[in-house]
Amino acid sequence: MESVRKPFQGVANVVRFNWHFYLFAFVISLTLFSLALFINRPISLILNLFIFGIIVTVSITLLVTFYVYDLSNLYKLNRLKHLQISNNETIININAGFDETSELIKSKFKPKNLIVLDFYDETKHTEISIKRARKAYPPYPNTLSVTTNSLPLENNLADKVFCFLSVHEIRDNAERVNFFKELNRVLKSKGQIIVTEHLRDLPNFLAYNIGFFHFHSKKIWSKTFTEANFVISEEIKITPFISTFILEKNGISS
Repeated sequence: MESVRKPFQGVANVVRFNWHFYLFAFVISLTLFSLALFINRPISLILNLFIFGIIVTVSITLLVTFYVYDLSNLYKLNRLKHLQISNNETIININAGFDETSELIKSKFKPKNLIVLDFYDETKHTEISIKRARKAYPPYPNTLSVTTNSLPLENNLADKVFCFLSVHEIRDNAERVNFFKELNRVLKSKGQIIVTEHLRDLPNFLAYNIGFFHFHSKKIWSKTFTEANFVISEEIKITPFISTFILEKNGISS
């Protein structure tokens, strides 16, 4: 039986782990509103326009977040049914300190062996939101803490590797390529890697404003995959804001 997400869990977690951004927006709006009360036009009108812009921007971000993480089928993994994941496979699930999918993968696909890897490094991944998430949600049982440059796993081990909204946290291009080379090493010859991410593109800019710089562009992802000797066998648009890339080893045909 699949784990059930609570109503509004996605958007609630985003606010919970990033409350400082929303507090900052509130304080700025309140300050501008207070100034506008004592300043004559047209300056007060300009301040009110700034306030309106902040409210609209925050509202759009929250609405899109609610749509992506609560209303869409993102966490049902329905778009991956055609991958024919069997219950005699070994699956690796990758996270960066916040794991919302291992229990889902275990219950949905019932793999023979589920290996969960957490590459979170507090010296590199300094975002306060991840630290708050780690305190709120305990790791999946038997999760292995790993480094991105060397995975403690044997060659040709995994049938499938899931990277769900995690590997964008590897900000350095060379480190990210080396990490995918490690995934190539532990993946079976006909195995697949499923990478699900926001992209640095127009829809995510409209939704998250300058926050979209935290994501990588499709061009960067494609370059990373190529340098790690992968090919994109398929790209799935789960929503206009989320893409899933199905990777296979270069030279392996289905």
